[in-house]
Amino acid sequence: MTRRYSAWTLAKEGLRGHGGWQQAWRSPEPKSAYDAVIIGGGGHGLATAYYLAKNHGMRRVAVIEKAWLGGGNTGRNTTTIRSNYFYPESVALYDFALKLYEGLGRELNYNIMFSQRGVLTVAHSEGEMEIASRTVNAMQINGTDAELLTPAQAFDKAPLLNRDPRARYPVFGAVWQGRAGVARHDAVAWGYARAADGLGVDIIQDCEVTDFLVENGRCAGVETTRGTIRAGTVGLAVAGHSSVLAAKAGFRLPIQSYSLQAMVSEPVKPCLDTVVLYMGTGTYLFQSDKGEIVVGGGLDRVPSYAQRGNPPMQRTVLSGMLEMFPSFGQLKMLRQWAGNVDVVPDSSPLIGPSPLAGLYLNCGWGTGGFKSIPAGGWLLAHLMATGSHHAISRPFDLDRFVTGRLVDEAAGSGIAH
Repeated sequence: MTRRYSAWTLAKEGLRGHGGWQQAWRSPEPKSAYDAVIIGGGGHGLATAYYLAKNHGMRRVAVIEKAWLGGGNTGRNTTTIRSNYFYPESVALYDFALKLYEGLGRELNYNIMFSQRGVLTVAHSEGEMEIASRTVNAMQINGTDAELLTPAQAFDKAPLLNRDPRARYPVFGAVWQGRAGVARHDAVAWGYARAADGLGVDIIQDCEVTDFLVENGRCAGVETTRGTIRAGTVGLAVAGHSSVLAAKAGFRLPIQSYSLQAMVSEPVKPCLDTVVLYMGTGTYLFQSDKGEIVVGGGLDRVPSYAQRGNPPMQRTVLSGMLEMFPSFGQLKMLRQWAGNVDVVPDSSPLIGPSPLAGLYLNCGWGTGGFKSIPAGGWLLAHLMATGSHHAISRPFDLDRFVTGRLVDEAAGSGIAH
């Protein structure tokens, strides 16, 4: 059977009628015990399993997913990848993810369609330009790429931007991060799944965790709809449902879940080759490889687990799009969706031990879940394998709500207070 993807194997299998391809990943029955179990078969959970096997040599690893791979937030986002945050802790985290993304397709032998087309964050006033200047300064000091652009330079990056001097949100300048971009969301999940399976990881779908197995005050496994599974260590990577699973484990997290919606237009000819975000409205958009305009905005500010958005927020997002690009007023919107995001008071993730010994957290990513998948998986794997923090994950431990050392990235996350 052919497993490695390349031009040569594609040609060979083409001549053989494509009958020799190996299944991308198996569908095994769950075993009674593993060294490590990860709850959640999205990007973070699959990446954690892959790095546990690759970086730490663990082979008795299982990923448990209540539905299908990548069917949660991994398949319900706008696929933007960037590291243009303010604080050094955040830049270290998200730039680590960006660096892993830059080599991920080759590493996984899977085309994740990562396109580094840059992110243009547009400012509309003297005050926002002051914020933009500070952001660029902080990013450069923290060792990642950033440029402060004039209005003319911003228009060069996105020629269709609204140039009307009477515009409600005029272009005063912009922050440019050229290494940022987009990737194919399901390809990221499938690539990690295929690579983890190749290292012996069991990926178990249609298996819901109903409770935690606790012995001597420590998490010893999980109860599932397919039986009890014991584990030496357990990781939790379930995005918007983190607080639901935490309640089953007997503790509360400082998390509130919201719907974050996006939508996509009919496909049109190439007209936008970067990601554009307006600081004034929070609306952002880019053109997909199929020609669709992908549009996102702020949170639906009603706590919810619904995987759909509400019409008032859709109107807000689309009005923001028309402020940016009046020429898009004739576009027909074809699809709309929402993901459940778990938001922490300081808009930064929670990575670290949970109050239940033996259970580790990877949650609270809010609007930054997709862009952080490789780093989130790498860091959770390090925690589960060693029992201690990686230097990058240490500032994001749950104990920051005791010490007061918060990492307030509301602006970088695009979440208004």
